Amino acid sequence: MKEPYLKALREKIIAAFESYGGTFERTPWQHHSGGGGEMAVLRGDVFEKAAVNFSAVRGETFPGKDGMGPFYATGVSLITHMRNPMAPTVHFNIRYIETPEKSWFGGGYDLTPMGFPFTEDTEHFHRIAKEATGEYYEELMERAKEYFFIKHRKKERGVGGLFFDHRPMEFEPTWKSVGDTFLDAIMPIYERRVTMPYSEEDRQKQLAMRAHYVEFNLLYDRGTKFGFLSGGNPEAILCSMPPIATW
Repeated sequence: MKEPYLKALREKIIAAFESYGGTFERTPWQHHSGGGGEMAVLRGDVFEKAAVNFSAVRGETFPGKDGMGPFYATGVSLITHMRNPMAPTVHFNIRYIETPEKSWFGGGYDLTPMGFPFTEDTEHFHRIAKEATGEYYEELMERAKEYFFIKHRKKERGVGGLFFDHRPMEFEPTWKSVGDTFLDAIMPIYERRVTMPYSEEDRQKQLAMRAHYVEFNLLYDRGTKFGFLSGGNPEAILCSMPPIATW
């Protein structure tokens, strides 16, 4: 069973984020054809907005794939939008999907500085990613470069990370390794950045970069499309949106 692992991992991440202050507001929801999930959102002085969501849903027709029949999908997805512009946004998702024909794993994590990249942060993030995925790292890192690309702006969304999809059952140990190492990848970066001084000019640059993030998630992100096509909770799907952005 994948759900117990995902739920335990989610609680561990929520506890780590709450250690900076504040409490996640949790909102359960039901899916129209079976299952549901829980949205958890934190708003505060360090995490201007963080969402750590869980879902486990069933449906009679796989979203966007006529003829594939029923499906089951479960996963944890999160996003952070930090108050301090020096602290990067991070995205994380791991998911498991079943259909009558096959089952597979997907997910990854990636780092997006909001106008203020630090080489040591990028190196740390990728070192943990490499340790987590071993022989798969180069492939998954390249997949992330391809996937997290804002086509109309002709640039990567951030400084990369890991991305994978349609991985067979033998990939489960690596899937779990990605989940288990997420906090190791991001928390040391936040410890360095959330107390750094910044100016109003820095803040405006951050808000402009957030706009690029919004554009990617609404135009290209597969998870957003899957959520809407499968009849998911719109509020949970759009938790990835920052609280404030400027164009």
